[in-house]
Amino acid sequence: MSGHSKWATTKHKKAVIDSRRAKLFAKLIKNIEVAARTGGGDLAGNPTLYDAVQKAKKSSVPNDNIERAVKRGSGAEAGGADWQSITYEGYGPNGVAMLIECLTDNRNRAAADVRTAMSRNGGSLADPNSVAYLFNRKGVIVLSKEQDGRTLTEDDLMEAVLEAGADEVNDLGESFEVISEASDLVKVRTALQEAGIDYESADASFVPSMTVELDAEGANKIFRLIDALEDSDDVQNVYANFDVSDEVMAQVG
Repeated sequence: MSGHSKWATTKHKKAVIDSRRAKLFAKLIKNIEVAARTGGGDLAGNPTLYDAVQKAKKSSVPNDNIERAVKRGSGAEAGGADWQSITYEGYGPNGVAMLIECLTDNRNRAAADVRTAMSRNGGSLADPNSVAYLFNRKGVIVLSKEQDGRTLTEDDLMEAVLEAGADEVNDLGESFEVISEASDLVKVRTALQEAGIDYESADASFVPSMTVELDAEGANKIFRLIDALEDSDDVQNVYANFDVSDEVMAQVG
């Protein structure tokens, strides 16, 4: 999982400053709208909305955009779309299992976008429940090692989150990744806040139970496929059970 996590974290940081910034902002705003519609517009009483807002702020989404998204989602302001959640299952090159989460107001468009991206990049869609069993729903928190002038160690982090329900801590290079049960995500996130540790994102994510090790050629193929999928405005998240070593990551840049 570490290689995949390193790649995803690096890509997210780059997206904030490159041409994908507008798409990233739109997807973060959509998450906020859905969270507010589902659980209300009060951040204190809606942990999912709180985390969606925090993630948007960390990605430099303007506060006005965030506030309007909360209002649209909660019904305090007109203009909210009827977003529908759809998950597609499939396989990428080298038999990599994939879950593709969409939030869309047009199911036909979303299906066409996913099908086209898969077929053009060596992937194929699979029947429902043929891939999902390879993933577990987990809480995933990503945080920088550099914390207000000090460098956080793995021991510091474990001390802060272990009793709150964290299962493991992974070293991603410049960042740490904390994994917990999805039901413990808020407790672990709160433990970090109480310890004065800042975090980049806290999400309920799908974590693979087993991974496929890829060489440079295989990594390039799966990266191209995921980029093609995420180029769709309807695709929110792509989860895949590949892993790549540090050496392969260096080769593919």
